[in-house]
Amino acid sequence: MCGSQWFTNTYCAICGYHQSVATFAGALIPIDAVSYETFEWKPRAPEMHSRAEVERQTGPYDAAVTPPIATWSPVISSDDAANIEDATRQLVTFDRHAQRMLGIGNPALGPMAAILLRVESASSSQIEQLTTSARQLALAEIDEGDRVNARTVVGNVRAMEAALRLADDVDERSILSMHKALMLHHDGFPPEEAGRFRAEQVWIGPGDAGPRLADFIAPHHNRVPGAIRDLVQFVRRQDIPVLVQVAVAHAQFETIHPFTDGNGRTGRALAQSVLRNKGLVGSTAVPISAGLLVDVDRYFDALGSFRAGDAGPIIRDFAAASRIAATTGSRLVDQLVEQLDESRAKMAGIRSDAAAWKILPHLVGQPAVNVRYLTNTLGLSEMTALRALDSLAEREVLVETTGKSRGRVWQHRGIFDALDS
Repeated sequence: MCGSQWFTNTYCAICGYHQSVATFAGALIPIDAVSYETFEWKPRAPEMHSRAEVERQTGPYDAAVTPPIATWSPVISSDDAANIEDATRQLVTFDRHAQRMLGIGNPALGPMAAILLRVESASSSQIEQLTTSARQLALAEIDEGDRVNARTVVGNVRAMEAALRLADDVDERSILSMHKALMLHHDGFPPEEAGRFRAEQVWIGPGDAGPRLADFIAPHHNRVPGAIRDLVQFVRRQDIPVLVQVAVAHAQFETIHPFTDGNGRTGRALAQSVLRNKGLVGSTAVPISAGLLVDVDRYFDALGSFRAGDAGPIIRDFAAASRIAATTGSRLVDQLVEQLDESRAKMAGIRSDAAAWKILPHLVGQPAVNVRYLTNTLGLSEMTALRALDSLAEREVLVETTGKSRGRVWQHRGIFDALDS
């Protein structure tokens, strides 16, 4: 089926609808495969494991060696080139759609980017089987609720924010900053390891006592700094199609596996950083992870193909994910704009200088609020914030959900309805 195209019906995790996604079985896009080097392993705490397990995990193992990609030149078929160009065009169209629907100077444009970033963060976390709802995540942002997963996903939001904030210069320092922002919110992760490259061997798959039975053994930790320097040089190139660069940089990062934990989420944050760095999108975040989430097995298989010497599957997977991101992202923008319009209609008659109007656009990015959040974020006094919230509740823009006299939380249910699917 070389160079052919077929369509599969997939269920979108963002908007909850079925759509046809073009999948290409294109020609090989060759890239150097990983090689291996042999080390000896002896379990560090043999008393914690059975004798049989200790015996299985004692002896030689083969760790991957990532080939350099800084000077790699992709050889891409005409079919793949057209596929990549079309996906790129759809991402640009999506970014312009968000700007057009809201207007560059609209105070809701920043919160719109924030909520798309949160969608991307939640989808990226879900790939790692860390699930949470839009409501739980919004509550965690204002220190309400008690879901551990939600707090962990907040860390992914922080990593994505760092990725965009540091996109002007993608380097070792910015990658470490993304990881630190991610893992400081991860329960049980040693804080001193957040934002530091690993100093030990890691692997993917079975084997608590050692790596000898693992599915993939990452490069020896001594190779990590040099491999990351090579990756940064590749990202800085300007002569490669952006989606190709994003996909290959992400796959190389996942192969290097530079941290003891959080590699997948940091690697997908890096993808956002490269997209912004290359100017492909400017006003929004692109929920590419939502597209990858449609078929996680295909995504992991594509990473395996990359390590075996074929960059085609991961490039095509990112192209397909970009289409889904553009389609579902545009639909989400439209639904949120509709919610804003309905809320404005309910607020007719409120003075134009009232604090309620200042709060409204921020509800796009943070649909659950309390008085503390509004005083910290908007600089309102407690009394002004409370009066504005009561006014919005009276007009059924917000609903107070706790029923308490203290520690109250107000939510915009229409925005949550748009996000929860």
